[in-house]
Amino acid sequence: MAAPVATTKRTAKDSKRDTRPPARAAAESQQAERTISPSSAPLAGFTGTRRVPAPVNEPIKGYAPGSSEKKAVKERLKEMAKERVEIPLIIGGKEIRTGETAQSVMPHDHRHVLADWHKASPKHVAQAIESCRKARVEWSNWAWEDRAAVFLKAAELLATTWRATLNAATMLGQSKTVFQAEIDAACELIDFWRYNPFYAQELYAEQPVSMSSMWNQLDYRPLEGFVYAVTPFNFTSIGGNLPTAPALMGNTVVWKPASTAMLSAYYIMKLLEAAGLPPGVINFVPGDAAAISEVALGSRDLAGVHFTGSTAVFNSMWKTIGANMSRYASYPRIVGETGGKDFIVAHASADPEALAVAIARGGFEYQGQKCSAASRVYVPRSLWPEVRDRTVAMIEEMRMGDITDFRTFVGAVIDQKAHRKISEYLADAKKNATILTGGKAEDKDGYFIRPTLIETEDPGYRLLCEEIFGPVVTAHVYDDGRWDETLEIVDTTSPYALTGAVFASDRGAIREAMMALRNAAGNFYVNDKPTGAVVGQQPFGGARGSGTNDKAGSKLNLVRWVSPRAIKETFSPPTDYKYPYMTEE
Repeated sequence: MAAPVATTKRTAKDSKRDTRPPARAAAESQQAERTISPSSAPLAGFTGTRRVPAPVNEPIKGYAPGSSEKKAVKERLKEMAKERVEIPLIIGGKEIRTGETAQSVMPHDHRHVLADWHKASPKHVAQAIESCRKARVEWSNWAWEDRAAVFLKAAELLATTWRATLNAATMLGQSKTVFQAEIDAACELIDFWRYNPFYAQELYAEQPVSMSSMWNQLDYRPLEGFVYAVTPFNFTSIGGNLPTAPALMGNTVVWKPASTAMLSAYYIMKLLEAAGLPPGVINFVPGDAAAISEVALGSRDLAGVHFTGSTAVFNSMWKTIGANMSRYASYPRIVGETGGKDFIVAHASADPEALAVAIARGGFEYQGQKCSAASRVYVPRSLWPEVRDRTVAMIEEMRMGDITDFRTFVGAVIDQKAHRKISEYLADAKKNATILTGGKAEDKDGYFIRPTLIETEDPGYRLLCEEIFGPVVTAHVYDDGRWDETLEIVDTTSPYALTGAVFASDRGAIREAMMALRNAAGNFYVNDKPTGAVVGQQPFGGARGSGTNDKAGSKLNLVRWVSPRAIKETFSPPTDYKYPYMTEE
């Protein structure tokens, strides 16, 4: 990464004999090289305080008929559907093809192969860790503004020339509609790359109080070691944010992308390279999750984990880290966003029409494969007939199928494993609850699950308690007079605490729900669906079984990737050890 140091022809005067001892001469020469290296020194001649552009949330494009964005993404969809991409590992900026490959397919057309991706072996993970170590020497010493510039450029590339590519890759590889791809792969990722530098600027500006006799400073150092980023299939934006947020703060990263989102992850990596990310700062290491984690979590240099995925996997990683504590150079930072069993609870004063739309959108957009998706609903008996009928009508109107048909509302679930798991829940519901609509599954051509609304009288029924991660919403109807009891049920039914929503017109009821459910959701919505958090507006994350609540898309997350050093400089140090009280009267 280091730029070459310029050399000049030596004159007779320059050639005077060096009388320094060899060891001293070598040491001073190395020091001089470090001092004048243009890649590690502050920006030459720059004496101002730089500020990043003020971030603004990226506008969502509409993809209306005849629009330029619709034409561009349709053309890109056609091109990418004809391609079969070979995806290598990228370690230290070099592409590595291991020969052991797996396939990326379209979930809605699972015979259509989009890419062949190479799997990393344990030796490649070790190579990536070593690449992190080497790159860290320079990257961690770059001015933060220069690191920020890489991601600000990446945001602008994504907003313009790369938008159609990343949206199309997300649509084809993860079966998202164009709107779901746009709000995720384009807008949210752009927002992460614009807001994170702004939050970093705010963090670095936070300095302690000083006095005239001393100068107190905080040095926000990167973590000592590498960060292991593990990203999920369901949000391309998370795939882009989890490795880049620590990198922005000067860390180097081993990134293991989800095997079922490999196409979009690969294009993110290529986009970052196009934005000027130096080799080795982020190392792209696809492969078997358990094998990669065994090496990464076992390394002495593990400095942190940035994770989004299942609660079970995160718990296993935490357990492994705990067992390895004696071998680490420092205590690893563990940041995770995991499962959810997200709720909507309605008061008798709720608007039935708004409630029904929230259930339909919150539960079935992107096939319910959002950690924030509405999965359990509590509706008063007085409202249920209207809410039920409205919701059923919308579900039965939803078009399911190929996402390249822009009339589609519901695509396929991600893979056969997910399809099988959700199908088992539907079979249970047929025996032990009432399926109001949907309940059908087929996988001949694609992994399709029909959006399903279930009603149960048992508030402890498993479909109200367990994370399904599919287009299945279960409703429990309660007597209007049991509002307080229902709030307690909502709070205690699930081990998760990610998102939730209350619908009510009665302000007193809203206040009661906000207090009773204060710990039941890290993102709480009033008269809105519990999905769709926006960077800079609703920092995202939950607690309990839903993760460490470190709030992606905020300064709170960036704090986790630095290790502050307090510096005190005294301008006039004391010259006598004695204190005034020691003087005799």
